[in-house]
Amino acid sequence: MRYLGKVYRPPSEAYSLIVQVTYGCSHNRCAFCDMYDDKHFGMRPMEEIFEDFRMARQAYRRVQRVFLADGDALMRRTSDLVEILDLIYGLFPECERVTSYASPASIHVKSEDDLRLLRSKGLTMLYMGLESGCDAVLEKMTKGHTVAAIVEAGQKARRCGFALSVTAISGLGSRELLREHAIGTAQALSAINPEYIGLLTLMVERGTPLERWVREGSFHVLNVTEVLQETELFLQHIDSPGSVFRMNHASNYLTLKGTLNDDRDSLLMRVRQGLEGQGLRSEYMRAL
Repeated sequence: MRYLGKVYRPPSEAYSLIVQVTYGCSHNRCAFCDMYDDKHFGMRPMEEIFEDFRMARQAYRRVQRVFLADGDALMRRTSDLVEILDLIYGLFPECERVTSYASPASIHVKSEDDLRLLRSKGLTMLYMGLESGCDAVLEKMTKGHTVAAIVEAGQKARRCGFALSVTAISGLGSRELLREHAIGTAQALSAINPEYIGLLTLMVERGTPLERWVREGSFHVLNVTEVLQETELFLQHIDSPGSVFRMNHASNYLTLKGTLNDDRDSLLMRVRQGLEGQGLRSEYMRAL
C-alpha cells in the first residue's frame, strides 16, 4: 500500500487493511501529541483511494477488517465516504467491519441523518479521544473542545448506531489536577457509556509543548505510584455498565482488562497489587 508520512492505527486494528482516505489530523494542535507533525491535514484524491483498494484486492485473499486512516477520516464528505464504503464491500464481500478515527468536530459537523447513512453503509465503529474529563486539562492541552462537547459527540455517535471506542490519558492532569482529571474522566465516560474504554498513560514526546513545560518545571509528570493512585480513583468513580475496559497499551505500567461495572472490584484489586509493586512494566519497556 502507499502511505504518506507516519501512519497510526488503534491496537485492535493490528490485522486490518489500512488505507489513507485523509492525511493527518484535522485539529493537530494537542500539546501532548506529535503523531501527525509530518503532514498537513488534507483529503486524499479519491482515485488514489480506489487504486489502493483495488491493489489490495489483488494482493490479499481475504480482507475481513478495514481501517480508514489518518487521524480523522470522518471529516471527508459523506458522499465520498459512501462511495468508499460501497467500493470496500463490493471488492471485499467477506469484510466484517470498517472503522475509523473520529474527532468530536467531525461527529458534530455531520448530521444525524449523515451518520446513520454511513452506519447503514457499513462504517461500524469509531475511535474517539476524550483524553480528559476536566475542562482545565483540555484547555491546557489545547484539545479544542470542552468536556460537554466531547460527551455530546460520543452520545450522538452512539445514538446513530455506531460502536464507539473512547480513549483517555492517565497523568494528563499533572499532579496539580490529578483528582479533577481522574474523577472528571470517569464521569465523562460514564455519560457516554461507550462500548470500549481505553486508558493510556502519558508519555512525553520530544518537541511537543508538553515537553517544554516539563523541562521548565510547569508540568509534573506522575510517577508510577501516582499513576496507579489516579487509576484507583478513576475506577472508584466510573459507572459505565457493559463497557469493555482496557489498560493494556504499551504506555501503561500495569495491564488491566475487564468489563464494567461487573469487574470493578477485581480491577481495583489489581491496581492495589500494583501499588505494592506487583505486575508492573519497567519504565524502559514502555512505548507509544
